Amino acid sequence: MVYVHLAEGFEEIEALTVVDVLRRADIQVKMVSVTGNKMVKGAHDVIVESDLLFEDADYENCVMIVLPGGLPGTTNLAKHEGLVRNIQAFAAKEKWLAAICAAPGVLGKLSLLEGKNATIYPGLEEQMIGAKHSEDRVVQDGKFITSRGPGTATDFALKLVEVLKSRHASDEVRAAMLVC
Repeated sequence: MVYVHLAEGFEEIEALTVVDVLRRADIQVKMVSVTGNKMVKGAHDVIVESDLLFEDADYENCVMIVLPGGLPGTTNLAKHEGLVRNIQAFAAKEKWLAAICAAPGVLGKLSLLEGKNATIYPGLEEQMIGAKHSEDRVVQDGKFITSRGPGTATDFALKLVEVLKSRHASDEVRAAMLVC
């Protein structure tokens, strides 16, 4: 199971593209609200109904935590103590952590990107404490996957399909979606 986390002010394209693309690849994915309410308003006033509340999520059976960006969504994700504990536990257990746009800053501020190649939305590089900054659209270093922003959401989601399933599965979804 993959959990895509929604906080008030999340970037809609980044969250929903990941959910859509993973479901096209037959990967189990759930949207998890950290707000205490299943209905979560994005950065551009799109209201999305999450699948689960954080309190009901089973992180033992979760293989990847995904953090969409957006402001104040990223700030709100970073403030959620339970989510932060799970992110730290995933890093310690070498489980997948994926973040896009401003959200790699959550990982960076926890010093989880120390010595790793990573990317983030332009202008937020100082939040990636100890990381080797890249301007690539999507960067994988071990079990960490980071991406730059809304325009890279499809590439990011396809990379998640690749690591969770296979390059072949990612290529099939890419072709079916007419992604060049």
